[in-house]
Amino acid sequence: MRAFGLNLKKLRNNCNLSQEDLANDCDISISQIGRIERGEINTTISTLFVLAKALNIEVKDLFDFK
Repeated sequence: MRAFGLNLKKLRNNCNLSQEDLANDCDISISQIGRIERGEINTTISTLFVLAKALNIEVKDLFDFK
């Protein structure tokens, strides 16, 4: 979960979005974005789709970390 969160943060920063911007685009709370990025929670499939859409990427790109 930590690696996923770090990848999400990298992708978000690549799009020049703040956590607040991403949260607003996804219609989820900013605290949820923070918890996902810190690896504190396991996100849902529906949230994955919303995150990918907001970042203009495919869902699989969220899992492209090593």
